[in-house]
Amino acid sequence: MSSSTGRREYERLADFIRHNHAPIVKEWTEFARTLSPASDKMSKLALEDHIVDLLGFVADDLETVQTPRERLDKSRGDGAQDNAFSQSAAELHAALRLADGFDIDQMVSEYRALRASVVKQWVAHHRILADTDIEDLTRFNEAIDQAVTESVAHYTKTINDSRNLFLGVLGHDLRNPLGAVSMGAQWIERSGTTDAKQARVVSEIKLAAGRATQILNDLLDLTRSSFGTQIPVTKSKNDVAALCQEIADEFRSVNADRNFQVTHEGDPLVSCDPARLGQVLSNLMGNAVQYSDVATPITVTVAGNDPDAVTINVHNLGSSIPLETQRSIFQSWTRGQDAENPSVHGTHLGLGLYIAKLIVEAHGGEISVTSDEHTGTCFSIRLRRE
Repeated sequence: MSSSTGRREYERLADFIRHNHAPIVKEWTEFARTLSPASDKMSKLALEDHIVDLLGFVADDLETVQTPRERLDKSRGDGAQDNAFSQSAAELHAALRLADGFDIDQMVSEYRALRASVVKQWVAHHRILADTDIEDLTRFNEAIDQAVTESVAHYTKTINDSRNLFLGVLGHDLRNPLGAVSMGAQWIERSGTTDAKQARVVSEIKLAAGRATQILNDLLDLTRSSFGTQIPVTKSKNDVAALCQEIADEFRSVNADRNFQVTHEGDPLVSCDPARLGQVLSNLMGNAVQYSDVATPITVTVAGNDPDAVTINVHNLGSSIPLETQRSIFQSWTRGQDAENPSVHGTHLGLGLYIAKLIVEAHGGEISVTSDEHTGTCFSIRLRRE
């Protein structure tokens, strides 16, 4: 064994990483190329970008004096950066991988491969591990954990920011043309139509504009909730039984073949935002129309016997909601679809029930669902009077 080889055999992990960039990066690059299809069109240079910087960060971190508390913070991704206004190597790597089409699982897999490559090659150079080697391995894992946490956080933040920007721009840019379409249809209707076919077309334009506006409103509410802001409500004392009747009458006017039954008992007065609560009721009744048997009634009951709260139930018969779907039905981008007829849901984004839940919770209330083949489907809203 040469003196040079002997010195390298006992070098600390930080020096080993600096002296063995090439084989570490080579092994890691071979793994990264397996992450298809993201890496299919990437050059070797693109696959290797910033890995050298990441290895340099790890080597420097291993030689930095740290307290036990600082080491714990680093392993959780809370280590302080030298410059709070600059991206770390891990954050920059996340940005590049997102741009290259890697998903978050593939990016994390890269870090697992990098960890395995360094440890495997370093252990192969050491016949016996000294106490300092155990400490180095621990510090190495903490540094990799910090890099993973920073990359995942930056990747997720970028995705969320992009989504919210898209929804915000979409909502802003579509509101004016939709308003123009709706106002134009209303003007034609007020001015009078020449025949039944023209009247039908105008009615369809109004309905389509209304549906598009509702989808737009759902998107804007979703954007607001994504920023951690509760949907705003302006409460006043309202008769929710009368509100239910008003929404049901609107549905009767465009669904002449459907039977809506609205009943109430007890005191129907509750403190609520009628426009927002009407949005919830419209969504629930619309779902009832869509998913129920046309030969059966849609019933809306308001129970006001409880001195502290009012309960609203919207019930329909028809295909039940599977139990596994019930558990997630109030989450965003989820639809309680009838698997046998998915085409009828093509104009919906799966946001309605999620937005309904946000509105009810903004009132301090609760919304739930029960559904089975025998008793049908019932959505329940419970609102405190004050």
